[in-house]
Amino acid sequence: MHWLESKEPKSVLYASFGSLSCFNTAQLHEIAMGLEASDVSFIWVVRMDRLKSENQILPEGFKERMQDKGLIITDWAPQALILDHPAVGGFMTHCGWNSTLEGISAGLPLITWPVFAEQFYNEKLVTQVLTTGITAGNEVWSEWGEPDKVSVTKDRVQEVVTRLMGNGEEAEDMRRRAKELEQQAKKAVEEGGSSYNDITSLLEKLRMHSDSD
Repeated sequence: MHWLESKEPKSVLYASFGSLSCFNTAQLHEIAMGLEASDVSFIWVVRMDRLKSENQILPEGFKERMQDKGLIITDWAPQALILDHPAVGGFMTHCGWNSTLEGISAGLPLITWPVFAEQFYNEKLVTQVLTTGITAGNEVWSEWGEPDKVSVTKDRVQEVVTRLMGNGEEAEDMRRRAKELEQQAKKAVEEGGSSYNDITSLLEKLRMHSDSD
């Protein structure tokens, strides 16, 4: 968190793809080169292959070049705290449901990069229904055993990061809608809100069921 304190508000992209997603080295290189080319500050959570070192899965010299621009985390990261930090302005995510909700609750626009399962439906929710994100462009489930397969190129990574984190009309509209959703999410969990009432009702029904046994 100390690293974030040195950054301007809304200037940092947080990139994390969950605990189950595992990109091959070729795709990791494309992500790294795209982030570098975007010239946007970032925090990138990289899931390490146990059989490879950090130097083997990232481009040569990348970490040294990004020393001031990017923070690479190869272990667990306090995602919710990072997303809520004032310096963070965007979230590149695999669209797992928990991560999607955390991004929405933090009021952040998203770059969607689903990998498998329901993540592709969550992407459609974000990009087509809520319109608070843009897709990285991955359209196929991740396949194990394809070490050289690249689904999203460095040029596409650079493009979507620049679009999301820039000052264009598209980015400003997404930020505005994301902020509106953040406020709605907060109201939902407050006393009298929809989520608060639903949970209260569920607990009451469980209590009544328990008392009747």
